Amino acid sequence: MKLLILDAGHCLSLALAREANRRGDTELVIEEGVSLSPRRLAQLAPDAVVIPPLVEPSSADPSTVMAHAEAVEASLESCQVADVPLVWCVSDQLYEDGGETPIDEHMIPEPRDENLRRLVKTGNRIRAGLPRHLLVRLGPLFALEGGGAWLNELIDQLMAGETVRAAEDVIVCPTSVDSVALALVGMLQQLGCGAEAWGAYHLAGTEPVSIYTFASVVRTQLATRLEGLGCAVTLGGLKALNHHHDQPLRRVLNCRRVLDAFGVHQKPWRLELGRMLDTWCQAYHSQEVS
Repeated sequence: MKLLILDAGHCLSLALAREANRRGDTELVIEEGVSLSPRRLAQLAPDAVVIPPLVEPSSADPSTVMAHAEAVEASLESCQVADVPLVWCVSDQLYEDGGETPIDEHMIPEPRDENLRRLVKTGNRIRAGLPRHLLVRLGPLFALEGGGAWLNELIDQLMAGETVRAAEDVIVCPTSVDSVALALVGMLQQLGCGAEAWGAYHLAGTEPVSIYTFASVVRTQLATRLEGLGCAVTLGGLKALNHHHDQPLRRVLNCRRVLDAFGVHQKPWRLELGRMLDTWCQAYHSQEVS
């Protein structure tokens, strides 16, 4: 299977490259930008095109959101011409108001924010214009490198002694970028073998948690590991923010459909986080002693 991945510097693109390197059945071609011309698509002839999500669209500049949406739609048109499947990943922030219960795939986002509505419009165009598509809504991604990695930003702030400000009343499901890459490749392999399961899916880590609590776990586990390695570091502190004074905003994705259709299980974010922190701390310790 040959996949064309757009947005080369994105943390998900880097994770897909790592996953492909571990396998013998997946070839990747990675392009720098998000837009894709019909000529370039015909030249590369992939089995599918994968576009990583725009990071934190709710707080992004309108021009950034518009540019991303237009680039995705240009890629959609190219995929229509070549009859190539398109996989577009989007942030769970499209569910602007969250939900009291886990959010199912059939719940199409209806945000008030113009930026988010523009992205929903792009998703509607994909649904209407390309039968073979995957719209994959993801919980907040975390990784050690690449655009939108989140975890590396938290670590950098803490290591610099800066105070990390995080919402205490926004409940999400942090999602390892490596688990998403593993799931996407597995889903596309099954689809390439004849599975008729195109459509919208949710994919997120297990255990809903506030953004503040996630940052707190990062700080605690980082401090424990560094102490165990004999590294004397004073980490920055945490400051809890509250934006929703009546009740917490819950953006918890129901990932049952991806399990039923593809056998993809959600990964516990605590285990994935621990693995990444082990990797980071070992690299940091090696630099300290060299």
